[in-house]
Order: sequence, then C-alpha cells, then structure tokens
Amino acid sequence: MINNSYNPDVLSCLANLSSDEVFTPPQLANEMLNHLPPEIWQDKNARFLDPFTKSGVFLREITKRLLVGLEKQIPDPQKRINHILQNQVFGIAITELTALIARRSVYCSKTANGKYSVCNTFSDKEGNIRFKNGKHTWEKGRCSYCGANEEELKRSVEMESHAYQFIHTAKPEEIFNMKFDVVIGNPPYQLNDGGFGTSATPIYQLFVQQAKKLNPRFLTMIIPARWFSGGKGLDDFREEMLADNRIREIHDFPDATNIFPGVQIKGGVCYFLWRRDDPGQCKVVSYNKDSVVSAMERPLLEPGANIFIRYNEAISIVKKVADKQEQTIVSQISSRKPFGLPTTYKGSVKPFSKSVTLYQNGGVGYVKASELTNNVEIIDKYKVLIPRAGSGSDSFPHPILGVPFVVAPNSACTETYIVAGSFDNEDHAKNLVKYISTRFFRFLVLLAKPTQDASSRVYKFVPIQNLNKSWSDSMLYSKYELTKDEIGFIETMIRPMEVEK
Repeated sequence: MINNSYNPDVLSCLANLSSDEVFTPPQLANEMLNHLPPEIWQDKNARFLDPFTKSGVFLREITKRLLVGLEKQIPDPQKRINHILQNQVFGIAITELTALIARRSVYCSKTANGKYSVCNTFSDKEGNIRFKNGKHTWEKGRCSYCGANEEELKRSVEMESHAYQFIHTAKPEEIFNMKFDVVIGNPPYQLNDGGFGTSATPIYQLFVQQAKKLNPRFLTMIIPARWFSGGKGLDDFREEMLADNRIREIHDFPDATNIFPGVQIKGGVCYFLWRRDDPGQCKVVSYNKDSVVSAMERPLLEPGANIFIRYNEAISIVKKVADKQEQTIVSQISSRKPFGLPTTYKGSVKPFSKSVTLYQNGGVGYVKASELTNNVEIIDKYKVLIPRAGSGSDSFPHPILGVPFVVAPNSACTETYIVAGSFDNEDHAKNLVKYISTRFFRFLVLLAKPTQDASSRVYKFVPIQNLNKSWSDSMLYSKYELTKDEIGFIETMIRPMEVEK
C-alpha cells in the first residue's frame, strides 16, 4: 500500500558530486547547528555564512530556525522571511550548478528575484548566494592559493576550474564586506595534484584557515579526520589546530559511511566547533553509527604527543605507557624504500651468482647487491618485514598491520615493505614478530595511523621491549598495569593476528 503522506526531503536524496565534494544530509546539518547557543536564533542581527555551499542545506536549516526564533520580534511572516534572507543568511557556492541548487533550497527559486522566490526584496538573480567562476594564480606550475596542479586544471573556461572563490583571495572579508557571527559548512576536501595514480592534495584546511580570518563568533565545519595524526601537507595545520584552545568540541566519526552513506573517506570525518570568545578544554565525542561511544572534556594535545589521540578510552593507556619512559620503536623502523627500490621494481625471476633475495610486490625476486642503495649494512642480517599498506581504521575490529615475517640474511625488499628491525640473532627477530602480532602493539599503532599507509611515523607510541623473551598480550597488559576496561577496549578495537611459529 502506498503511503501518500510520505514527503521526502529532496536534500537527503541528492547523489554526491564525488568523494571529495560531499553533500551534507539535513540531519547532520541540524546536529551541527544544535551546538550553537540557542539564543542566537532570537538574534535578528546575527549573520550566518556558508562559504562553500553545495545543496544549501545549512542555509535552509538556519533560515527555518530563525523563522521560529524571530516570530515575536517580527510577527509578519513575509517581513520576517525578507529580513532573514536579505540581512542574515549568506552563501558562496562552489560551482554554478550548486548555486542554482542552493538558491532553490533557500529561496524556493533558482533565482533570488524570481516569480516564486519566497523573498520579494531582492533585485538581482543571485541574492545572497553568490558564485564567481574564479581563476587560479599559477606560479611554477602550481596555484599560489590552493596548490592545484596547472597541468591538471588548466582547461577551457566552460569547464569547472575548482578555483573556489573563498580561498582564492587574500581578503575573504571583502566578498560580502561585513562581519559574520557564524561560519558553517562542509568544504571541498581535496584536489588531484597530478601525482602517481590517484594522488591528491587536501585543501579543506585552507577553508578552515580562511574562515578564521573572518573572526566569527562561531566556526563549525565537517572535514576529513586525517589531520588528527597524518595527511599529506597537514603537519602545520595539525599543529595550529591542536594549539587552538578555542576549539571547544570535536565530534568524531571513524567510519564516514555512518553519516555519508555510500561515501568512503579513509580515516573518517569529524566536525568541530570553534568559539572565539570562550577558550578552554575540548569536548571530544566519539560515535559508532548513530550511537555515542564516549564523550570526554580534555586537552587537544596530550603531553608528549604531537598528534590528536582520537579515542578517549586510549588516553589512560597512552599515559601508562609513557610513564615507563621507554624508548619508542620508531628508531629501528626503516624509512620509505628501505633499500632504495620502489614498489614498481621487479627483480630477476631466478637467482644468479651472488644475487640477493628480494621481497617485492607479488612475491620474491633476485637483485644485485650493487642495486641496493640504502641500509646495505643490514643485508646480511635477519630482518622483520611488515607490509607498508595495512588495514585502515574505518571499522573495527581490524588487524591494523599486515602480517610481519622474518627473512634470512642476504635479503632485501622494495618499498612494498618496511623493515621493523634487523638482528644477528634469529630468535630476536622471531620475538619481534610475536610482539608486533600482539593486540597491544597494534593498538598503539592505530592511534597514529588514520589510513592504510604504515610509515615509520605510525609507531611513535610503541615502546621497545627486551627481545630476549617472547611477548604476549597478557604479559604486556600486566607490565603496563592495564585495567579490565582498558584491556576490553583494546580487544574490541584490534583483531587477533596469527603469525608463523
């Protein structure tokens, strides 16, 4: 039987532009708005800006709230909607198409001064939702504003340039020439940078930094969460964010599909609330599907850490490990291309005189020692290799790392693997494999590993152990005096790993 009363919200049905330019579901937009102070909806002078509007959902939901909140101050419905749309709600579209969609969502007409527009005071088509097909400023093959690759994006004027107006100006305040109380939205996430394969450069941090230049009372955005601990070109942004005590809330979704159905964003997403006039500790809320897993007020930056630890339950574990003041294992983890050979390198199919066994993508090959340019001093040692590409952190439990294994002397590898340690003693190598296979080890790796890539930096919380003995989780839990709840959390997050004995 058809339910004729069902009236779906069209903005919840839109297909995403791409995994980089994602439409925000109305429910999520309202959750973000719920964290603004309730009295702002009764303020007829408050101004709101979405500087990268796509569907117009934020502006529409803001308008709906103001229509209720200002009813007593402006009783006449037409005067009230005119006032709100003319004086309080502003947007900058990211494309000409999204400008039309946003105006349709907010004004009920693709032109602000159209016949069916709910606001009858606009004299032009744009109203307060503007779009300008911007231009990149090319310097040595890159845009000086966003870092875009000239070869990738220098195209005909009819095609989308991705030169987003808000970040392609040194003075964003001049776009509307006014102050804003709230800046809110969901910016584009990245641009193809012309690198190998599907290499891309993040740009969402540029929107956050530009929005701060406007100095609003409140700033809230939903962005990829890779900035917590990794991400190409995000080190300075992470340092800036973690030192900013005006970030008062972070809502963290390790699995982005929980709020963006069908869209996989490695490392998950988060939205934050920045409050200009109210510095303090940050409320960190973690989610799994529709449920709050944990909530805690804490500093963004824990002592001894230079990344954001996203899991509240991990804080006490990290502190217990840090209290031992042990050296971390990072010092013995190799850099990218341990022996100077890329993943694409293929060794000889058959061994030959004085050949070195090469562990490579797809199996084993053989190579001349003279072709190895890095770490030649460990060629003749026992080594522990770990696949560089491990599991991501989108859903749990996960193994986090690929299975480690011991290789005999006279061996090397391409950058498909990293070297986790080298030894004269085979038993020490085997004991390192046992240690890596523990949930404890891989949990500490998880805290610094937002994506599949397992470079040396993801091992920053992992302490070195005495490898004269074989380690188990129970031994490690006991050594660091972990509670039943802490052990339970680790084992909820990390899957057991079977390794060769």
